[in-house]
Amino acid sequence: MGSKRVLTITAVVVLALSSYAAVSLSQAHTITTKQSDEAARAENAATVLSEIMEAPDQGIPEALLKKAYGIAVIPHVVKGAFGIGDRYGKGLAAQRSADGGWGTLLFIEIGGSFGLQLGVEPTDVVMVFTNSDGIKPLLKGKLKIGADASATAGHVGRKAEAGTDVPLKSAIYSYSGSKGLFGRIALEGAVVQLDDDANMHVYGKKTVAAHTSKARVGGTAIGVVQPFLRALQKYAPAEVPKLNTTNRR
Repeated sequence: MGSKRVLTITAVVVLALSSYAAVSLSQAHTITTKQSDEAARAENAATVLSEIMEAPDQGIPEALLKKAYGIAVIPHVVKGAFGIGDRYGKGLAAQRSADGGWGTLLFIEIGGSFGLQLGVEPTDVVMVFTNSDGIKPLLKGKLKIGADASATAGHVGRKAEAGTDVPLKSAIYSYSGSKGLFGRIALEGAVVQLDDDANMHVYGKKTVAAHTSKARVGGTAIGVVQPFLRALQKYAPAEVPKLNTTNRR
Protein backbone atom coordinates (compact mmCIF):
# COMPACT_ATOMS: atom_id res chain seq x y z
CA MET A 1 0.00 0.00 0.00
CA GLY A 2 2.83 2.31 0.97
CA SER A 3 4.70 1.52 -2.23
CA LYS A 4 1.66 2.38 -4.35
CA ARG A 5 1.32 5.73 -2.55
CA VAL A 6 4.99 6.55 -3.15
CA LEU A 7 4.65 5.62 -6.81
CA THR A 8 1.52 7.76 -7.13
CA ILE A 9 3.19 10.77 -5.51
CA THR A 10 6.27 10.31 -7.68
CA ALA A 11 4.13 10.15 -10.81
CA VAL A 12 2.30 13.31 -9.81
CA VAL A 13 5.58 15.15 -9.17
CA VAL A 14 7.05 14.00 -12.49
CA LEU A 15 3.89 15.05 -14.33
CA ALA A 16 3.94 18.47 -12.64
CA LEU A 17 7.61 19.01 -13.48
CA SER A 18 7.00 17.94 -17.07
CA SER A 19 4.10 20.36 -17.37
CA TYR A 20 6.18 23.20 -15.89
CA ALA A 21 9.03 22.46 -18.28
CA ALA A 22 6.62 22.38 -21.23
CA VAL A 23 5.12 25.75 -20.23
CA SER A 24 8.59 27.28 -19.74
CA LEU A 25 9.72 26.04 -23.15
CA SER A 26 6.54 27.37 -24.73
CA GLN A 27 7.06 30.79 -23.13
CA ALA A 28 10.70 30.84 -24.18
CA HIS A 29 9.68 29.92 -27.75
CA THR A 30 7.08 32.72 -27.75
CA ILE A 31 9.63 35.29 -26.56
CA THR A 32 12.17 34.10 -29.14
CA THR A 33 9.56 34.27 -31.90
CA LYS A 34 8.52 37.78 -30.88
CA GLN A 35 12.14 38.95 -30.81
CA SER A 36 12.58 37.46 -34.28
CA ASP A 37 9.66 39.58 -35.44
CA GLU A 38 11.24 42.68 -33.95
CA ALA A 39 14.63 41.79 -35.45
CA ALA A 40 13.00 41.52 -38.88
CA ARG A 41 11.41 44.94 -38.33
CA ALA A 42 14.80 46.45 -37.46
CA GLU A 43 16.34 44.84 -40.55
CA ASN A 44 13.55 46.19 -42.77
CA ALA A 45 13.90 49.69 -41.30
CA ALA A 46 17.63 49.61 -41.99
CA THR A 47 16.98 48.51 -45.57
CA VAL A 48 14.48 51.34 -46.14
CA LEU A 49 16.90 53.98 -44.85
CA SER A 50 19.73 52.54 -46.94
CA GLU A 51 17.63 52.40 -50.12
CA ILE A 52 16.35 55.95 -49.82
CA MET A 53 19.83 57.30 -49.11
CA GLU A 54 21.41 55.37 -51.99
CA ALA A 55 18.79 56.51 -54.52
CA PRO A 56 20.46 58.91 -56.99
CA ASP A 57 19.28 62.50 -56.44
CA GLN A 58 16.26 61.31 -54.43
CA GLY A 59 17.66 60.78 -50.94
CA ILE A 60 17.06 62.78 -47.80
CA PRO A 61 19.55 65.67 -47.60
CA GLU A 62 22.65 64.45 -45.76
CA ALA A 63 22.97 67.78 -43.97
CA LEU A 64 19.43 67.38 -42.60
CA LEU A 65 20.19 63.90 -41.25
CA LYS A 66 23.38 65.10 -39.57
CA LYS A 67 21.38 67.77 -37.75
CA ALA A 68 18.46 65.47 -36.99
CA TYR A 69 17.24 65.41 -33.40
CA GLY A 70 15.49 62.11 -34.06
CA ILE A 71 14.62 59.73 -36.88
CA ALA A 72 11.74 57.29 -37.38
CA VAL A 73 11.45 54.68 -40.13
CA ILE A 74 8.25 52.71 -40.74
CA PRO A 75 8.53 50.12 -43.53
CA HIS A 76 5.57 48.75 -45.46
CA VAL A 77 2.75 51.04 -44.34
CA VAL A 78 -0.45 49.61 -45.79
CA LYS A 79 -4.12 50.48 -46.11
CA GLY A 80 -6.94 48.53 -44.48
CA ALA A 81 -8.80 45.61 -46.01
CA PHE A 82 -9.45 45.94 -49.77
CA GLY A 83 -7.49 49.21 -49.82
CA ILE A 84 -10.15 50.97 -47.75
CA GLY A 85 -9.60 52.75 -44.45
CA ASP A 86 -6.67 54.09 -42.47
CA ARG A 87 -3.06 53.29 -43.13
CA TYR A 88 -1.11 51.24 -40.60
CA GLY A 89 2.50 50.20 -40.09
CA LYS A 90 5.22 49.34 -37.58
CA GLY A 91 8.77 50.65 -37.38
CA LEU A 92 11.45 52.11 -35.14
CA ALA A 93 12.49 55.53 -33.88
CA ALA A 94 15.57 56.93 -32.17
CA GLN A 95 16.56 60.17 -30.50
CA ARG A 96 20.06 61.58 -30.74
CA SER A 97 22.00 61.64 -27.48
CA ALA A 98 24.03 64.52 -26.07
CA ASP A 99 27.29 63.21 -27.56
CA GLY A 100 25.78 63.06 -31.03
CA GLY A 101 25.28 59.29 -31.10
CA TRP A 102 21.99 57.43 -30.87
CA GLY A 103 20.21 56.36 -27.70
CA THR A 104 17.77 53.52 -27.13
CA LEU A 105 15.92 52.53 -30.29
CA LEU A 106 12.15 52.42 -29.78
CA PHE A 107 9.58 50.28 -31.55
CA ILE A 108 6.66 52.36 -32.81
CA GLU A 109 3.38 52.13 -34.74
CA ILE A 110 1.70 54.55 -37.13
CA GLY A 111 -1.95 54.79 -38.08
CA GLY A 112 -4.50 57.22 -39.49
CA SER A 113 -5.69 58.71 -42.76
CA PHE A 114 -2.72 60.30 -44.51
CA GLY A 115 -0.83 60.18 -47.77
CA LEU A 116 -4.03 59.51 -49.67
CA GLN A 117 -2.34 60.41 -52.95
CA LEU A 118 -0.25 57.26 -52.70
CA GLY A 119 -3.12 54.89 -53.42
CA VAL A 120 -3.23 51.34 -52.08
CA GLU A 121 0.40 50.30 -52.59
CA PRO A 122 2.49 49.58 -49.46
CA THR A 123 4.60 52.62 -48.63
CA ASP A 124 7.77 53.14 -46.59
CA VAL A 125 7.73 56.23 -44.38
CA VAL A 126 10.67 58.15 -42.91
CA MET A 127 10.33 61.01 -40.43
CA VAL A 128 13.17 63.38 -39.54
CA PHE A 129 12.74 65.35 -36.31
CA THR A 130 14.60 68.68 -36.24
CA ASN A 131 13.96 69.54 -32.58
CA SER A 132 12.54 68.18 -29.34
CA ASP A 133 9.04 69.60 -29.98
CA GLY A 134 8.29 66.94 -32.55
CA ILE A 135 9.62 63.87 -30.79
CA LYS A 136 8.69 64.65 -27.16
CA PRO A 137 5.02 63.65 -27.51
CA LEU A 138 6.11 60.35 -29.06
CA LEU A 139 8.47 59.64 -26.17
CA LYS A 140 5.54 60.20 -23.83
CA GLY A 141 3.50 57.63 -25.71
CA LYS A 142 1.72 59.22 -28.69
CA LEU A 143 2.31 61.88 -31.34
CA LYS A 144 -0.60 63.32 -33.33
CA ILE A 145 0.71 64.96 -36.49
CA GLY A 146 -0.89 68.36 -36.91
CA ALA A 147 -2.06 68.60 -33.29
CA ASP A 148 1.09 67.91 -31.24
CA ALA A 149 3.59 68.93 -33.92
CA SER A 150 3.56 70.01 -37.54
CA ALA A 151 5.06 67.87 -40.27
CA THR A 152 6.18 69.08 -43.70
CA ALA A 153 6.81 66.99 -46.79
CA GLY A 154 10.60 67.03 -46.88
CA HIS A 155 12.97 68.26 -49.55
CA VAL A 156 14.80 65.62 -51.57
CA GLY A 157 18.36 65.65 -52.87
CA ARG A 158 21.22 64.22 -50.85
CA LYS A 159 23.50 67.22 -51.31
CA ALA A 160 20.99 69.91 -50.32
CA GLU A 161 22.22 72.03 -47.41
CA ALA A 162 20.14 72.19 -44.23
CA GLY A 163 19.31 75.77 -43.35
CA THR A 164 19.84 77.06 -46.91
CA ASP A 165 18.37 74.69 -49.49
CA VAL A 166 16.36 73.04 -46.68
CA PRO A 167 15.06 75.69 -44.23
CA LEU A 168 14.57 74.05 -40.82
CA LYS A 169 11.18 75.61 -40.10
CA SER A 170 9.24 72.41 -39.39
CA ALA A 171 9.55 70.12 -36.36
CA ILE A 172 9.23 67.09 -38.63
CA TYR A 173 10.12 66.43 -42.27
CA SER A 174 8.51 63.38 -43.86
CA TYR A 175 9.52 61.16 -46.79
CA SER A 176 8.08 58.11 -48.49
CA GLY A 177 9.18 55.32 -50.78
CA SER A 178 7.41 52.72 -52.88
CA LYS A 179 8.85 50.28 -55.41
CA GLY A 180 12.19 52.07 -55.47
CA LEU A 181 10.70 55.53 -56.00
CA PHE A 182 11.24 58.04 -53.19
CA GLY A 183 9.80 61.44 -52.48
CA ARG A 184 7.74 63.57 -50.11
CA ILE A 185 4.64 62.62 -48.18
CA ALA A 186 2.09 64.59 -46.17
CA LEU A 187 1.49 63.03 -42.73
CA GLU A 188 -1.27 65.36 -41.53
CA GLY A 189 -3.73 63.20 -39.57
CA ALA A 190 -1.28 60.41 -38.77
CA VAL A 191 -0.85 59.14 -35.22
CA VAL A 192 2.52 57.70 -34.19
CA GLN A 193 2.75 55.87 -30.88
CA LEU A 194 5.04 53.56 -28.95
CA ASP A 195 4.61 49.85 -29.56
CA ASP A 196 4.61 48.81 -25.90
CA ASP A 197 4.40 45.09 -26.62
CA ALA A 198 7.42 45.11 -28.93
CA ASN A 199 9.45 47.24 -26.51
CA MET A 200 8.56 44.80 -23.73
CA HIS A 201 9.68 41.81 -25.81
CA VAL A 202 13.04 43.38 -26.64
CA TYR A 203 13.92 45.38 -23.52
CA GLY A 204 11.86 43.60 -20.87
CA LYS A 205 9.95 46.78 -20.00
CA LYS A 206 7.58 49.21 -21.64
CA THR A 207 8.97 52.43 -20.13
CA VAL A 208 12.25 52.63 -22.09
CA ALA A 209 11.29 55.93 -23.73
CA ALA A 210 12.21 57.97 -20.66
CA HIS A 211 15.85 56.95 -21.07
CA THR A 212 16.06 56.94 -24.83
CA SER A 213 18.56 59.80 -25.19
CA LYS A 214 20.79 58.61 -22.36
CA ALA A 215 21.00 54.83 -22.43
CA ARG A 216 22.98 52.77 -24.91
CA VAL A 217 21.45 49.53 -26.09
CA GLY A 218 23.10 46.46 -24.61
CA GLY A 219 22.56 42.81 -23.76
CA THR A 220 20.40 40.68 -26.03
CA ALA A 221 18.57 43.79 -27.29
CA ILE A 222 21.59 44.95 -29.28
CA GLY A 223 21.37 41.86 -31.47
CA VAL A 224 17.75 42.70 -32.29
CA VAL A 225 18.11 46.38 -33.19
CA GLN A 226 21.70 46.48 -34.42
CA PRO A 227 20.92 46.59 -38.18
CA PHE A 228 18.91 49.79 -37.77
CA LEU A 229 21.46 51.28 -35.36
CA ARG A 230 24.23 50.70 -37.88
CA ALA A 231 22.18 52.35 -40.63
CA LEU A 232 21.65 55.41 -38.40
CA GLN A 233 25.36 55.59 -37.62
CA LYS A 234 26.19 55.37 -41.32
CA TYR A 235 23.69 57.84 -42.76
CA ALA A 236 23.14 60.15 -39.77
CA PRO A 237 26.47 60.25 -37.93
CA ALA A 238 27.31 62.75 -35.24
CA GLU A 239 28.35 66.08 -36.72
CA VAL A 240 31.99 66.66 -35.83
CA PRO A 241 32.70 70.31 -34.91
CA LYS A 242 35.15 72.03 -37.24
CA LEU A 243 38.33 73.25 -35.56
CA ASN A 244 38.96 77.01 -35.74
CA THR A 245 42.42 77.31 -37.22
CA THR A 246 42.30 81.03 -37.96
CA ASN A 247 44.72 82.03 -35.17
CA ARG A 248 46.83 78.89 -35.25
CA ARG A 249 50.43 79.10 -36.43
